[in-house]
Amino acid sequence: MSKNSGFTLIETLLALSILGTALILLTQSWSGAFMSVRKTQTNFEISALLERKMSEIDILYRGKSIESIPEEQSEDFGEEFPQYAWKLKSKNFEFPDLSAALTSKDGGADQLTISLIKQLGEGISKAIKEVTLTVVFTPKGTGKKPLEYSLTTYFVDFDKELAFSMPGGG
Repeated sequence: MSKNSGFTLIETLLALSILGTALILLTQSWSGAFMSVRKTQTNFEISALLERKMSEIDILYRGKSIESIPEEQSEDFGEEFPQYAWKLKSKNFEFPDLSAALTSKDGGADQLTISLIKQLGEGISKAIKEVTLTVVFTPKGTGKKPLEYSLTTYFVDFDKELAFSMPGGG
């Protein structure tokens, strides 16, 4: 009986298919890890840019009249971060109308209380400005939609006076 010292065709094909499957799994695992690291880096950069820009805006407008804050402004972050841009949008704070809640209680609220609450709400609305900063990340050459991350803060003008007038009075 003679012994063949080589592998059969089936053994060779089986070994190649196992090796090919292992390489595919290894490649997918590496690719997933790489994408995860890239996404984490992008999120870190966005949060750092949001924090940096919001600090700049805070320093620029803190202690000033809220009318000095522009309604809209946008710019990029320069050559250092070419894929990133920022947008600022501001609007007057909208104080909710509490008169319905006051009148729905047992016995309701009198006209004087409702009037004072409305005046207080109007005064607060004039003294507070809502500022939303958005950082936009546009991936290069991927054709993907830009990612937007936003942060909202409120600026208060403590120099605004609340004016109260008595209903029916002059």
